[in-house]
Amino acid sequence: MPEGPSIVILKEQVTPFLGKTIERVSGNTTIEKERLLLQRVESFRSWGKHFLVELPDFSLRVHFMLLFGSYRINEDKSWAVPRLSLGFDNGELNLYACSVRFIEEPLDLVYDWWADVMSEHWDPKLALRRLRARPDTLVCDALLDQDLFAGVGNIIKNEVLFRIKVHPLSTVGALPAKQLRQVVEQARQYSFDFYEWKKQFVLKKHWLAHTKRTCPRCGIPLQKAHLGRTNRRSFFCDNCQVLYT
Repeated sequence: MPEGPSIVILKEQVTPFLGKTIERVSGNTTIEKERLLLQRVESFRSWGKHFLVELPDFSLRVHFMLLFGSYRINEDKSWAVPRLSLGFDNGELNLYACSVRFIEEPLDLVYDWWADVMSEHWDPKLALRRLRARPDTLVCDALLDQDLFAGVGNIIKNEVLFRIKVHPLSTVGALPAKQLRQVVEQARQYSFDFYEWKKQFVLKKHWLAHTKRTCPRCGIPLQKAHLGRTNRRSFFCDNCQVLYT
């Protein structure tokens, strides 16, 4: 599943279609896709891992699936049928392995923009208050909670915790104030680092813990385990990442 920074990049890449009318619609989605025909794109927006197409009277929400969600602009996958394809007079957008649905309400009534780590409305003080209200939550679960850190995915989770030297099984309530602030600060900072590296096609070169075998700080094997309520893969060092409980 693309993480928040990748959705922001998608939003930037489709700007040539802004203000354009949807002239062709196809795909194997079960939604009433014909409803999109002749609709004018008023804006492209993103919230966390959601890609949003705002139309005059409703919006389209796209949520890419774990591992296989992807898109193509002005090209297609010859071996796969898109979930939804939108054609314009200057190109097309093909969406694969994703969930698509309509949102009838204004997006500002549906989404909490202050929770999106990539948003200009991101509020770190609000995030810190919300985090403190979940003292029994494991920090590995808290970082993946989209109500707290919309856009943070498993890569960012693993890299943030390694960067701030916090063990994924630490509980939020046990974290010292400094480390708690670092969780909030680095969730946003690493997301923007991810965004820059992704645009330069060097993201994986900067991974220090995610999918790695050896700790670059300690030179010992990293641990790999499916942890927390989310049961997502965690890569961490038992030596330099402190367990707070």
